[in-house]
Amino acid sequence: MNGAELAFAGIARQAELVRVGEVSSRELVELYLGRVEWLDPTLNAFRVVLGERALADADEADGRRAAGDERALLGVPVAIKDGVDVAGELTTLGTGAYGPPADEDAELVKRLRAAGAVVIGKTHLPELALWPFTESATWGVTRNPWDTARTPGGSSGGSAAAVAAGLVGAASASDGAGSIRIPAAACGLFGLKPQRGRVSLMPEAEHWHGLSVSGTLTRGVADTALYLDAVSGPASGDADRPPPPPRPYAEAARTQPGKLRVAVSLRSPLPARLSDLARGAVHETAELLRSLGHDVRDRDPDWGFIGNSAFSRYLRGAHDDAERMARPERLELRTRHVARLGRLVPPAAVRWVRRVEAAQAARVNALFDDNDVLLTATVTDPAVEVGRWEGRGALRTLAGVASGFGGPFTAAWNATGQPAASIPAAFTAAGLPLAVQLVGRPNDESTLISLAAQIEAERPWADRRPPVS
Repeated sequence: MNGAELAFAGIARQAELVRVGEVSSRELVELYLGRVEWLDPTLNAFRVVLGERALADADEADGRRAAGDERALLGVPVAIKDGVDVAGELTTLGTGAYGPPADEDAELVKRLRAAGAVVIGKTHLPELALWPFTESATWGVTRNPWDTARTPGGSSGGSAAAVAAGLVGAASASDGAGSIRIPAAACGLFGLKPQRGRVSLMPEAEHWHGLSVSGTLTRGVADTALYLDAVSGPASGDADRPPPPPRPYAEAARTQPGKLRVAVSLRSPLPARLSDLARGAVHETAELLRSLGHDVRDRDPDWGFIGNSAFSRYLRGAHDDAERMARPERLELRTRHVARLGRLVPPAAVRWVRRVEAAQAARVNALFDDNDVLLTATVTDPAVEVGRWEGRGALRTLAGVASGFGGPFTAAWNATGQPAASIPAAFTAAGLPLAVQLVGRPNDESTLISLAAQIEAERPWADRRPPVS
């Protein structure tokens, strides 16, 4: 296996290679550090690279392997989105308003290290994770390796660009309105938004009033399954504690899903303009599922006002995050204006939204009384050009992203809290990735993982690499 093949092998395969001694952790880390040095000046995926520390951790992992240690991610490099604390490093949240370095690792990072993973750096996001594009005044523009004139999406855009270009095999990501699924769609990756509370957000009990979850971006389904097995489970202080899965996610990825009832919908809870390319990707995936023996039928959820519920929590969450920054005056003007809009959403309104959440979710989830999975678009278009919303104010940017590209098909599932995944579907004539979204019942990541793995086997996507790689 040459260097490029190893870089794109995915963390499940890399963990196996380290375990059997065919590759060392140091070799993996050196490979990725070299690729970051080579490609990241073009992509701007990483906010900071932890080269010396990663090499020391790799040597420690190699020593553990020689002593018989068999941790799930032993010696495997990963990256961390820069909204998550890594001890001794800044957590900028994509801003210039940050405070001192973190005193300790966030719970997610602790669990990754406990599983043997090696953290090689932190990836970019837009300010306060607000946007489906990754551009900021402080840290610059992050670019899509499939076309550097286009965005990798957001808010987990740095993580997506890094994984898509083979700068790391997996990177942490978070999703408050689509921020795992949108960059997955833009960059041709698998992106699963887990059940709310599946992965601890500590030291935060919850984020954006229950909208946000933590997950990962990877090239393959088995990689996400392995990652989730390593980091899932409750921690002291978590606001949400979903029941554990019936079996390891890695096992679900190896198991056929059986015949499923799949609903297909092109209707979103918010007005949206869906491109013919995105519409075609949904139809083609529906036909593939029929050919695999699934029962596929058209069926729209009864959306009610679930979109408005998500939007109010997003705005108030932006206000709360801005208030917590050490130097809020350094936030971009657009960010400060979004925070001011969030101040108009009083805490009492958020409390009311949370009280009616269960009823709203039950209304939407009535679809799952006679369906196992919902198939929709992930985004309205392929990755849009860099700078589309440059210089626009808060209201124009919010209106633009809410009706096109980011959010219309994804945010509702943050309000309900249940799992949803973006999977690659095809490529445009210009070589840009297309994607579709699979939504599962509450707490049922396993069915999504099994179905996504079946689709991946029939329509492999990870073999194709972007031009910048």
